[in-house]
Amino acid sequence: MSKAIAIICGGGPAPGINTVVASAAKRFLREGYKVIGIHEGFKGLLSDNRRVIDINYNLADYLYDRGGSYLKMSRFKPKSSDFSTQFFTENNVELLLTIGGDDTASTANRLSEWLAAQGLKIKNIHVPKTIDNDLPLPEGIPTFGFRSAAEEGTRIVKTFFEDARTSQNWFVITAMGREAGHLALEIGTAARCSLTIIPEMFGNKRITANKIARLAISSMLKRSAMDIEYGAVMISEGVFHFMEAHELTDAGIQFTTDAHGHPELHSISKSHVFSAIIGKLLKSTKLDIRTRPVEIGFSLRTVPPSAFDLKYCSRLGNGVYDLFRKGHTACMVSQMPDSTIAPLFLKNHTDANGKVIPRLVNTENEDFKCTMRNSFDYITEADYKAIALLTDKPAYFDFNKIMEEK
Repeated sequence: MSKAIAIICGGGPAPGINTVVASAAKRFLREGYKVIGIHEGFKGLLSDNRRVIDINYNLADYLYDRGGSYLKMSRFKPKSSDFSTQFFTENNVELLLTIGGDDTASTANRLSEWLAAQGLKIKNIHVPKTIDNDLPLPEGIPTFGFRSAAEEGTRIVKTFFEDARTSQNWFVITAMGREAGHLALEIGTAARCSLTIIPEMFGNKRITANKIARLAISSMLKRSAMDIEYGAVMISEGVFHFMEAHELTDAGIQFTTDAHGHPELHSISKSHVFSAIIGKLLKSTKLDIRTRPVEIGFSLRTVPPSAFDLKYCSRLGNGVYDLFRKGHTACMVSQMPDSTIAPLFLKNHTDANGKVIPRLVNTENEDFKCTMRNSFDYITEADYKAIALLTDKPAYFDFNKIMEEK
């Protein structure tokens, strides 16, 4: 029987998935392996009615630069009682290649350990993907899909900013990011949003709906004082992860959770929630502004990969074989700053509860500090006189004072 590898994709799509699959498939095919693609992630892998496809060179060549994911995805989280050796033994599988986030990687490790206990040694190598850029890769190395999503997000938000200028209004925009603000900050800065709000900028201080609304209005006041009656505020959806429960219930927010227990932030429109909260507080000022909510999320996940991600994902796909040939297993493939491929082991990046520690925006580096100082508009004490006719509580909307509140 031909030796084989199996490929599954978990979680949600990201630009470059097909490039990883195609590049890995081509490499293993050249080395004499059969490449089996399995639809619906672990749900499909462990199903009695799984849908599989032999990925040949022609199919891999076709998939290389396509957006989305040819292999259907799922967030199914199997229990140990769902595990089985049947597929692996029947197909002489030597490697399970998984593409996804930390939950997919953790599940692959559990399955590999269970198979080993049954006397079946199957290597598993994971290619980490997320447009959130929050996996613990080496400093300066993005998760694949992030750059493509940021480029498309910037293109979209620039059109809204032009609409704001043309129509003389304000947009309240939210971008994906489970706990981290990388995507919102990248898009907000590149698309010259008037202000970008991410959870990391608050440090250890409380994040409240009131603070976020005041920060947004601070930007509106600043631009109005400069006779600029339009703008856009970008807010990372990650702020919801750090808001207290009563903040969410007071705003009428109720999240469902996925199979891994994460709040399904897509289940409500965060931009509509914040637009309503900001609009209510605007009534305490003399600003004549109406906000328009916009959600930036799913529109970014299936765009064709950018030139950066095409090259990067090809490197990662080929890197899977390099690690496999060296005998590595239960690891993530990573490109290091010097462009070499190296294994990263989840056990070195998890907390005491086994949860992968997310990579947050580094607010201490000069790039972030320069962005906050020079790229956004907000009022400080020096602006109090200029906005005297717009509010009788200038200190209440002072950016620095808001950020100092506990």
